[in-house]
Amino acid sequence: MLIKAENLCKVYGSGANKVTALCGANLEIAEGDFISIMGPSGSGKSTLLHILSGLDFPTEGRLSYDGKDIYALKDRELSAFRRRRIGFIFQQFHLLPVLTARENILMPLLLDRKQADQAYLGELAKLLGISDRLTHLPHELSGGQQQRVAIARALIARPDIIFADEPTGNLDSKSGGEVMRMLAEIRQKMKKTLVVITHDSRIAQMAERRFVIMDGVLSEEGGQ
Repeated sequence: MLIKAENLCKVYGSGANKVTALCGANLEIAEGDFISIMGPSGSGKSTLLHILSGLDFPTEGRLSYDGKDIYALKDRELSAFRRRRIGFIFQQFHLLPVLTARENILMPLLLDRKQADQAYLGELAKLLGISDRLTHLPHELSGGQQQRVAIARALIARPDIIFADEPTGNLDSKSGGEVMRMLAEIRQKMKKTLVVITHDSRIAQMAERRFVIMDGVLSEEGGQ
C-alpha cells in the first residue's frame, strides 16, 4: 500500500480569524514504513494525522491510497474504509467503561458485522501481555494495560496502517516506553505500517523515518 499526500493544507476560519494549521505538506508512506512526526503543541501534527487517516478533510491538496483519492468517497464509504484499512491509537484510551477488555478489543469487528478470529485475538493478547486481563473492565486495568487494550483494538481488524496520536501521552515514562517497544515489535512482527505523532524526541528516534512539523510546515530529517 502506498499513501501519497500532495500539498495538503488546512485553514480554519477566515479574515482576521484565519488560522493556517497545515501548509503544503507532502509525504509518501510506503508499506512497512515506521514514521514519526514530531512537533510541539499547536504545530499542526494532529491536524496532519487526522487528514492522513481520513478523519478530517484538507482545505487544499490530495490524499491517495494506492492511487485512489479517499476524499472522493462518500461518507459511508469513507467510514468503512477507515474501519477496514486503518487502525487508530490515541492519547486518550477511549475504552467503553461498561465493556470488558475483550469486548472493547472486538468492537471494530462488531461495528463491521464481522466474526472475531479468536486465535488472532489470543495472539494479540499474548504479544501485548494482557491475556489474563481480557475479562477485566477498564477501571480494573492500569494505564499501560488500558493502552495495550487500545492497541489490540486498533489491530483486531488487521488494518494496513496504524496511526498513533501521542500514544504515550497519558502514561508515565516507564509504562510509555514499554508500550512503544511493544508497538514497534508488533509492527515489525506483523509487517504493519506505523505512523506515530509525538512531542517526545525519544519516541521519535525509534522510527526509521523521522519528520518534524513546525507552524504547519512539514520536513523530513535528512532532507529526503
